Amino acid sequence: MDQTIPQQVVIENVIQSKMRGKVIYQSNVPASIALNLTFVKPYDNESGKGYQRPVDPKRCHDFALYLSKGDDALFTPVLLNACSNWEFVAYDKQRPNFGRLFCKGKASLMDGQHRLGGIKRYIQETNADIMVPFLAFHSLDEDEEIRLFDTINTKAKGIGSSLSKYLRRDSDELSWVATELLVRKDSPFYNIGSIIGKRAKGRHITLQNLYRTLHFLFKKDDVALLTKEEKLNISLFYFNTIKDTFSYEWLDYGGHRLTHIVCLDALSIAAGSILNHFFSNEQKTKDYSSFAQSIQKLRKVDWSTTGHLRYLKGLSGSKTLASELSGLMIN
Repeated sequence: MDQTIPQQVVIENVIQSKMRGKVIYQSNVPASIALNLTFVKPYDNESGKGYQRPVDPKRCHDFALYLSKGDDALFTPVLLNACSNWEFVAYDKQRPNFGRLFCKGKASLMDGQHRLGGIKRYIQETNADIMVPFLAFHSLDEDEEIRLFDTINTKAKGIGSSLSKYLRRDSDELSWVATELLVRKDSPFYNIGSIIGKRAKGRHITLQNLYRTLHFLFKKDDVALLTKEEKLNISLFYFNTIKDTFSYEWLDYGGHRLTHIVCLDALSIAAGSILNHFFSNEQKTKDYSSFAQSIQKLRKVDWSTTGHLRYLKGLSGSKTLASELSGLMIN
């Protein structure tokens, strides 16, 4: 792994401090410099001390798209190991922890591979340059570097997909609708759902589950164009009608599969396939009465955990059940 650079690089406005006894540097550099001042240790390196996964082009592409949003596209510092190739010199004695770095070689990129990949793509496509924040350890040995990488990628927990959907509710329509279905007292999901994604007794449906099922419900183009308020009203009407029709089954999670995710998805897939008959943004139709009559045709379905639905699993199971349900609803 070549750590050499054509000529020495100087980084200004650097703060030097310590973390658990290790010297660290914090500052930022132009993206063009960051890309040339770092290297990656791939997991299959012949030295046996590599650990980085291959870059996922899609993640880099997604990050480049994120950067295109402009000033709102904030991101965290990349994490580096300077491998003793960087030397800190304070500006003056009165400020011993503020100065410049003289970089005589490359730093190992421990965390931020896809961020730098996306940044590279962004500056190539826009012919612009952006500042990349970093936190660099002065020197970690290879085993310390591997252990820190492992900790970052296995011990640190992400916020979870449900909470992520909640945080995006103001910018993503289905996230907003899903959130409303969990927080509104007139929603059938009010007391059985979890916004943060943590299931507990009585709360077995997560925000991510609802987001997914709403995607199935409003998948067709003509209903996908409905406003978020219209989607909310249709969702409330549909699932409240289901709850009213099967009031005991809806509350009996242990004995009936009605509110199990596989069946909720089936209900959404089934309704989504015929929803355009009752609601259309283009034709401006809202036929709740006929939709309710269609839902009532599901009365004959046995949702018990001991019935024919007991072996139903996964998306394939949802699609199989949806075919049965939609057949009942349109006949």
